[in-house]
Amino acid sequence: MAAFAGLELAPSEIPVARALAALVAESDRRRTVRGLPTHAARFRVADLRDRLLRDRVFEDPSRLLARLKRRGLLLELPTAGSEKGFQVPYPEDLRQLLLHEAVRSDAADVAGMLALPDETAQIRAMDSEFLDQLNEIVGRRLEETVEFGRSFGITKLADYLKGLFGEELYFDSLLSLLQQYALVDAPLVAPTGRTTGSTGFHLALFGPPGTGKTFSIDDLVRGNPRSGVPPHGLPGRNRYCGGITPVQFLRVGQSYTGRTFNFIVPEFADWFKYRGMVEPLKLVMEQREVKWETTLGTVGPYTFRSFFSVNYNVRTAGAQDYWTTIGDPNFAALEDRMLLRFHPMTRGRFRAVESSAERLELGELDFALAGRIRDHLTLVHAVQTRHPLVARRFRPRPVRLERPLYDRLREISDRALRTTEFPKFSPRLKSRAVRLAAAASLLTYFADPDGPALTIGKAESEFARRFYEEEIRAREGSHGRSAE
Repeated sequence: MAAFAGLELAPSEIPVARALAALVAESDRRRTVRGLPTHAARFRVADLRDRLLRDRVFEDPSRLLARLKRRGLLLELPTAGSEKGFQVPYPEDLRQLLLHEAVRSDAADVAGMLALPDETAQIRAMDSEFLDQLNEIVGRRLEETVEFGRSFGITKLADYLKGLFGEELYFDSLLSLLQQYALVDAPLVAPTGRTTGSTGFHLALFGPPGTGKTFSIDDLVRGNPRSGVPPHGLPGRNRYCGGITPVQFLRVGQSYTGRTFNFIVPEFADWFKYRGMVEPLKLVMEQREVKWETTLGTVGPYTFRSFFSVNYNVRTAGAQDYWTTIGDPNFAALEDRMLLRFHPMTRGRFRAVESSAERLELGELDFALAGRIRDHLTLVHAVQTRHPLVARRFRPRPVRLERPLYDRLREISDRALRTTEFPKFSPRLKSRAVRLAAAASLLTYFADPDGPALTIGKAESEFARRFYEEEIRAREGSHGRSAE
């Protein structure tokens, strides 16, 4: 028992210890033939996660495994790809040690199925942060913010980000900030007058680590004081989800019923490693009713009206082709439900990330418009969501869709289709481009605050065209030619 001295297992880790003990015993039995061991006991982490889900235990086992590894009770095996496994040098001793810890509590981990006790307080704190910022704008900088908005638009925002990060990197940051504007979920109105959609969208940056994804969806949005990056995104409307499991998220999500926030997930790929989580996550991304039933209780039903901005880290083979470099079975779930950008670590992107990091560390990046962009974003959000502080002065407006934008995008897809009989891009991609153009039009709210609806102008259409063309080219990879 001394090997466990100082481990200080948390109560939530007791069920994990119990499940691991059973898995170790099973592995020990499998290695024995006629009473003689034929090889060392071993197990895969995936098998442990499967057992935990079957037992309705939702604690992440990584911390316990790391502590056992440091104690020499587990030896990590060389792995291929993302498959991780451990060898157990002393299986019977480890099993007894784990069970000794488990008997400290025979009660079921019912607390794991209850809503997180501090989530309501977290929501109140975020609401206060938004209200404080809005009060500051209305009381001190309203006219200045409106005046800034008269000439603000997608071109000005893109130029600002290009100046900071260069041509290679700025587009992801642009998408991230546009998603912040789109959180108002403004209605999209067809020429017939019928509402056919809304501006809000999920954003996923897909690719290997080190391509600048976290900076775009988190540092630029919430700010990073340690590296001197000021916040550009909405105050009090971005819920950071680093370090929580998908089941914890399902519990958290029901506290946001009827509200619209953005959930920033830095390691979305990890959530899909929990068996049984793919379907609930699909329901969440589709904003449909979610209900999660277990032997310990039920989460929901509730309807999730918020959005995600996520990183999905995946290793690539270094090739440019969009599909041959992607082997992740959950990729289609994101492609169908999110605005997804894929980035291999090319030579050009490596140099751009390296240069941007150098300039940031040397204090050479001038975030001159950060405060004004954030004020403008906050005010537009308040107007479009009918906040009482501004509801009497400004009115929310829908975004009007027109046929010319669709015709222009069709020209791009037609040229791409002439290069292949079997296209690798989805028709949904055009809808993503239209939604981006609509989100970009929100930046122009104060250019004509009295108009009946926001219109998608030339700059917004050109932005949507570029996005559509680049994403088609990425998906066609080496098998497709430029749509130009």
